[in-house]
Amino acid sequence: MTDIQEKIARELEQARSACDINGSTSNECAAAWDAVEELQAEAAHQKQQVTKNSLEQYCDDNPEAAECRIYED
Repeated sequence: MTDIQEKIARELEQARSACDINGSTSNECAAAWDAVEELQAEAAHQKQQVTKNSLEQYCDDNPEAAECRIYED
């Protein structure tokens, strides 16, 4: 996750620079901030991915174990 945070930090610097050089209403400024927004959205998406608990991981590795049996009605 730190890799994406580093990319966000770099894009933030580039966006600020682009806006300082070209003006806050320029296309370059808008495109730079769009890139920042996309990276932030990806970071949020990665956080949302559900992690498995220890029992689920165990059952993935040992589906035949008694603890992992699934009974149907």
